[in-house]
Amino acid sequence: MMKRALFASVAVIATAWVSVPVSAEEMKAEVIHWWTSGGEAAAVKVFADQFTKAGGTWIDSAVAGAANARNAAISRTVAGNPPTAMQLNTGKQFDELVEGDLLADVDAVAAEGNWNGVMPAAFVAAATRNGKMFAVPINIHGQNWLWYNKSVLVSVGAAEPKTWDDAFAVLDKLKADGKVIPLAFSGQKVWERNLFSAVLIGVGGGPMWVGIMGKRDAALAQSAEFKAVALAYKKLKAYVDAGAPGRNWNDATNLVIQGKAGMQIMGDWAKGEFVAAGKVPEKDYGCTVLSNHGGGYMMGGDVFVFPKTKDASTTKAQVTLARLMLKPETQIQFSLKKGSIPVRSDVDASQLDACAQKGMQYVSNTAQQLPSADMLAPPALIGALEDAISQYWNTNMGADEFSAKVAGVLKAQY
Repeated sequence: MMKRALFASVAVIATAWVSVPVSAEEMKAEVIHWWTSGGEAAAVKVFADQFTKAGGTWIDSAVAGAANARNAAISRTVAGNPPTAMQLNTGKQFDELVEGDLLADVDAVAAEGNWNGVMPAAFVAAATRNGKMFAVPINIHGQNWLWYNKSVLVSVGAAEPKTWDDAFAVLDKLKADGKVIPLAFSGQKVWERNLFSAVLIGVGGGPMWVGIMGKRDAALAQSAEFKAVALAYKKLKAYVDAGAPGRNWNDATNLVIQGKAGMQIMGDWAKGEFVAAGKVPEKDYGCTVLSNHGGGYMMGGDVFVFPKTKDASTTKAQVTLARLMLKPETQIQFSLKKGSIPVRSDVDASQLDACAQKGMQYVSNTAQQLPSADMLAPPALIGALEDAISQYWNTNMGADEFSAKVAGVLKAQY
């Protein structure tokens, strides 16, 4: 009897996630996200406008800082006062919410839209728990891009870099010239880790990335190859200005946009800032993924999840959001503003800019696809590695000691 009742209730919920009407004026959606920069705000407005056109009222609850936004949304959900939808990174950040039975699954909408057929398998897997999808992947962010001001590089006679060896040669020219900051940098822990990840992939190679972040290979962390990565990473500090500590990532991007810095390693959300500033890719700025050994494209992204609710109008809002975020035209318009590429493979990519076209080419090659840290490791492990990387970057710690510290983190139980 109890099983039949449970299955019946699940069936009703699953049906509701497909068949509910979406025309009611009481449909409201409070959405917690961390998109507060110029390019990010323009991108999230695409979703808000689409929701408004669908008859809903978008209540924007932006919280500056990804960790701050996640903590606020999760705390409210656990406390029984959840938002309609919350942004998280693609990966393991919602595991405990699923375990606590606090999230609605989106399986019915996913089946309706054939998400399994149009998304990379890694993103479907990252959104799936216990055989059901609990998140809506909305984009693919390449996290290890190099952005550079083309006129600045021309001014010192530097060729546009393709490998990390090329990049160091350009940085040396910019430093010798002395007119601009060679490497624009945001001295915050998350971006210290992001830069290290780019070096780990580009200098160490894709197998090393997966070995460290996915397989937690402590022996690999103490290899000569890993120590070479560590030395290359620490070498970059010589090209960073004294104002880097604490700087926001978008402020570092703006240094490149304004020609006050030569280049920046940052995810393709940085491109949203170039777009907002009216800059044209391959004319005003260049973009590439540096690789010495085949490397790879570090794929991350964003998802939205929906806390469970007994309120019918809230369910309508959630269904509407889940559908509209994955509409092909919404995907294109969002990507044009955000700097990411669509998570759908069946969109008309001809509307995308030159850098996004490169991103689509990277993703189309399965050998180039590398899951982001959030997709490979739990938040606790990522946080511990982030602390080790930050300590290495900001102190006189040597490569041997750093390698031993990383190996210790990988051996710990997270």
